[in-house]
Parts: sequence; C-alpha cells; structure tokens
Amino acid sequence: MLGLLLLQVLASCLWLGHSEVVNSFETSCPQFFFREIPPNEALEPQKPAWICQRYKNQYYFATLYDRKMRIPVYSAYIYQPGPGKRPKTWLVEPQLIGPTYPKTMEKEWTLLNQYNVTLEKLSQSQAILHDYKNLTGLNRGHLNPNGHHDDYSSRVATFTLTNIVPQDEKLNGGAWNNYEQQTMIRRTQGCKTTYVIVGAVPGNNYIAKGRVNKPSHLWSAACCVVDNNYIKAWAVIAENDRNQVQLLTLGELEDTLTELYGRGQVSLFDSDCPRE
Repeated sequence: MLGLLLLQVLASCLWLGHSEVVNSFETSCPQFFFREIPPNEALEPQKPAWICQRYKNQYYFATLYDRKMRIPVYSAYIYQPGPGKRPKTWLVEPQLIGPTYPKTMEKEWTLLNQYNVTLEKLSQSQAILHDYKNLTGLNRGHLNPNGHHDDYSSRVATFTLTNIVPQDEKLNGGAWNNYEQQTMIRRTQGCKTTYVIVGAVPGNNYIAKGRVNKPSHLWSAACCVVDNNYIKAWAVIAENDRNQVQLLTLGELEDTLTELYGRGQVSLFDSDCPRE
C-alpha cells in the first residue's frame, strides 16, 4: 500500500515536468479546447501521441499525432491573428523518439549534433524534412497556420512537422488560404475567444516511399464565445486534390467525419457549442 502511495506521489511529481508528449490533453494542456474538453475518441488512430506543443518553455497549441501515418490527426489552438514575419525554420518533436529527449521542439540539426540521434532513429518516430523534398503538386500544409498567431514565438511553434500534412498546393495557396485569411476574419467578428480545431483525414496515398500519408480531406471547426449568453460555431471541409472548400455547420462536419473515420460518432467540442 505504501509502495502504491509512493508511486502516486512520484507520478504527480513527474507531471510537474510537463513533458511534451503527454498522456492526455485534459491533464496537461486543456486550455486550447472549449470548456477544456478535447474531441472524443472517435478520431483516435491506432498509434496516437498527444503533444502539448512546447517552444521556449511555453505551450502554444495541442496536436494529436498519428505515429503510424506520420501526420497530425488534428491541431487545436486559440485564434489570435496578427501581422508579422513568416518563420523559416522547421522543427521536430524530440519526445516522439523517447521520453528522455528534450521537452521542447528542436531543429533536426540540434538533435543529430547535440543529442547524437541518428537520422534513422528520428525518422522512425515521425516525418522529417527529407520526406517533404521533391514533391509534385503538394507542399507542406499547416493545420494550425502561423498567420493565426500574433507574436513571433507562437508562429515559430507552428513550424513543427508534427503540425504539417502533404497538402495539394493549389488548395493550400487558394481556397484553403482564403478560408484561413479572409473567412476566419469575417466569421470571428465580435468573438471574445475563438477555439479552433483543424484536422486531416488519412487517405490511401503516401509520399516519401510510403512513409507519410497524404490526407484525403482537410477540415476545420471553430467555436466562438461572443459573451456568456451567445456562442456560435462553423466548420469547413476540403478534398485534398481540389481547390475548393465547403462551408458547413459544426453538426454537419461532425456527421461527415463520423462517416469518413468510421470509428463512431465524432464530437469536436463540448455540447454547449451549437451544432446547427
């Protein structure tokens, strides 16, 4: 009994370290979800990793990562757009290799040269820069876009490859970009806080010799708190080979994702967020 108690105390002390790959969002970085409730288990892949995206000792957003497909299932964040420079440095997640590695995202170079990680070991755990080289008709698509953040560190944090999927380049630079930059600004008028979840549905195609999945669809959902009495929501979905975005209600997106994932009824936000 004493041993069990000591284990519990030890476990609670370990949580204070806030390692970046965590056991659940609810206990580690719930602040990125409306009412601190993440999406339900219907989106969980076979080999999930829950990542509280940490940069310079601060959490910026949350990502459910699919270790098998080597793409994010979704990223969740609070919409706080602002002008600023676009970062150029790409980062990876050391703790996907193992819990003894740094708790903050790092450059590949840093892991290879300062932590003696081999490129093979890194590539077993996640997508790497080489996977996204020499793509035709595709590019690196952010789920959580850097333009939805108002300071440089929060924008840098979106440049982790655990937040990236192979996206149709016309869609990424066209209709999807239009949604991110224009529709979101219009829709969030009057919102005090807007919680966003952006996801990717795994497809049947791969890049990098079968290493990294190319999603069949990208989707985004927003829950906006106007005041204590008024909450509004909206959603979009896009096929990842067409330059077209479909505007939906939150309920319509959840029903569509329920069919696409086939793992039971999908719930993205707490029930207080309107489905109509």
